[in-house]
Amino acid sequence: MAERSTAAVDVADNSGEEPLTAKAEQATADGVAQTRERDTAADEDGADNDKSTSRGASSPPELHSGHKLARRYRLEECVTRLDGFSSWRAVDEKLRRAVGVHLLPADHPRARSVLAAARSSALLGDPRFVQVLDAVEENDLVYVVHEWLPDATELTALLAASPLEAHDAYQLVSQVSQAMAAAHREGLAHLRLTPGAILRTSTGQYRIRGLAVNAALRGISSETPQRTDTEAIGALLYASLTQRWPYEEDAYGLSGLPKDVGLIAPDQVRAGIHRGLSELAMRALVNDGATASRQDPPCTTPEELVKAIGEMPRIRPPEPAFTAPPEYQHTTYQQGTYGRTQAHPGVTQPVPTPPPPLQSRTGKVLKWGVSALLIAALGLGSWQLADALMDRENSSDPGTTHTNESGEKGQPKPAKPIAIKGAQEFVASGGAQAPGDVGNTFDTDGSSLWRTKTFNEGPRLAPYKPGVGIVYDLGSAQNVSEASIALHYGGDHTTVELYAADSLTPSTDIASMKKIGTATTSGQTLKIKAKKPVKSQYVLLWMTAVPRSGADGYYRAGYKQAITDVKLKG
Repeated sequence: MAERSTAAVDVADNSGEEPLTAKAEQATADGVAQTRERDTAADEDGADNDKSTSRGASSPPELHSGHKLARRYRLEECVTRLDGFSSWRAVDEKLRRAVGVHLLPADHPRARSVLAAARSSALLGDPRFVQVLDAVEENDLVYVVHEWLPDATELTALLAASPLEAHDAYQLVSQVSQAMAAAHREGLAHLRLTPGAILRTSTGQYRIRGLAVNAALRGISSETPQRTDTEAIGALLYASLTQRWPYEEDAYGLSGLPKDVGLIAPDQVRAGIHRGLSELAMRALVNDGATASRQDPPCTTPEELVKAIGEMPRIRPPEPAFTAPPEYQHTTYQQGTYGRTQAHPGVTQPVPTPPPPLQSRTGKVLKWGVSALLIAALGLGSWQLADALMDRENSSDPGTTHTNESGEKGQPKPAKPIAIKGAQEFVASGGAQAPGDVGNTFDTDGSSLWRTKTFNEGPRLAPYKPGVGIVYDLGSAQNVSEASIALHYGGDHTTVELYAADSLTPSTDIASMKKIGTATTSGQTLKIKAKKPVKSQYVLLWMTAVPRSGADGYYRAGYKQAITDVKLKG
C-alpha cells in the first residue's frame, strides 16, 4: 500500500513570520522586496506555539490514524500539528497510492484562502511542482490532498551531508527558476521557498512543493511576491554552494554567516566554488546587485534570473574518476631466476656460454629437413593462391563488384559481446523493485535473478507505474546494436525497451533519451536488435509490460517478471 518517506510529505514546516493577510495567490510585478524570511529553526516552534494560543483561532480537528475522509483518504500518520492545522501521511484507497493531506477546521480564519490557493495551484498542472490532487470543504473540515513522492529527498537532507557539486547546484537553480517563472506568469507565488520545499527525485529532477498553499496555511503575503521568491532562490543557491545560510541566523539545519560581516560572496566563504554561480547567487539576493565585478545588475524576478542563467556557460557534469590499475608485478619465476643463485652486490657474475650450434651429422639432417619442409609449404601455398585467382577471373563477369577484406561493400561484421562493468536500478516513479539484486542479471550464475514487485493489474504497468528498469555501465562508450535477455516467467506478455542514458542516474526523463530498440515476447527469452548501432556508455533496460504468473515461493500470484541474464553486443 502506502510507501513511507518523510522526504515526500509536504511537511507544514514551522516558521517565525508574523501572520499577514492571506493573499498567497496574489502575484504582481514588483520592485524591491519588503518581506524576508530570516527566522531560525530554533525560534520557529516557540513563535508558532505562542501565536496559536494568543490568537484564539480554531484548534486543529481531533483526528486519529485510520480516520477516512470522503470514504477514500485514510489517515496514517500525523506529521505536523501547528497553528490550527495539521498535516498527515495518508492512503488514497480508491487509486491505491500514498498521498499527503493538510487539514484545518472550516471556521479557521485562513480556511478560505487555503482553498483558493490550492485550487489555483491545481489548475497550473506543471509537473515541476508537487501536484495538488484535491481541495474540499466537507463536514466542518477543509482538507487539501497532494502528491506523495516516496523516492524524493529534501534539499535539507542533501545539504546536511555536504554542499552540492557545481553541476548539481546549476541544475537546482535552473530548474527552480524556470518553474517559478512559469508560475508567476500564471499569477501564482510561493513565498515559502525553503530547503524543505525543494525535493530531488531519484532521476535528478528537482520538484517544488507547497506552491501558494504553504504561504496560505501560515497567512503569509507579500507586496512584492516576485522579488520575495527570487531572493529565496538566491538563498537556496547560496546554501547549496556553501552549506551555510546567507543570513546571520542559523536556519534549516545550516549555520548562518559570521556576525557583523554582512553578506559575503559564496566563493569567499568556501574555496573552489564556481565563480559564475557565486555571482549569480549574489545577484539574486537582496544586496543591491553586489557581485565580484560589481558590473551586473541584480535579478529581481524569476524571469530575470532565468535569463541570467541562460547567459552563463553551461556547467557539465564531472567526468567519472578513472582509477589506474595496479602496476603488474613480475614474479621471480617469470623473470627466469627460479632455482638460480641470486647475485650478490659487488660480485661480477660470469656470462653463461651459449650452446654450440648443431654441427653434428644429426644437426645437419635436421637443418636440411626443416628447409625442405619450408620450401614445400611455400610451393603448395603459391599453387593454391594462383589456382584461386584463376578461378576468380574465370567466374567473374564484366562490371561485377567484389568485396575486399575490409568489408566496405560486403556483409556487416558480426556483433561482438560487450562486457557490463556495473549496474543500478532506475526508478522513474514510486518505489524501487530489488536494487540489491541488479548484479544477478549479468553474473555467471544462471539461477540468480532480479525480480520485480507483484502488481495487481497488467500486463501494461502504466498508469500505476510507468515502468521498471536497470541502467548498465559498459565502462566506456560502446556501439550497442543487440541485446539478449533471459526471463524467468513466460506468458502474455513482456515488453522491454532499450535506451542510451547519460549516467547510472540519468538526469533526463525517458522521453528525452535516444531509443535503441524494443521487443515483446510471451516466452522466456527476448532479443532486441537496433536498426542502427547507438554509441553510449550507459544503457537503460526499461520494462513496461509484465505477464501474469502464479504464486511461487514467497511471491504471490499477479503480474510480475524477473531477469536472469542480460547480454549486450555491438
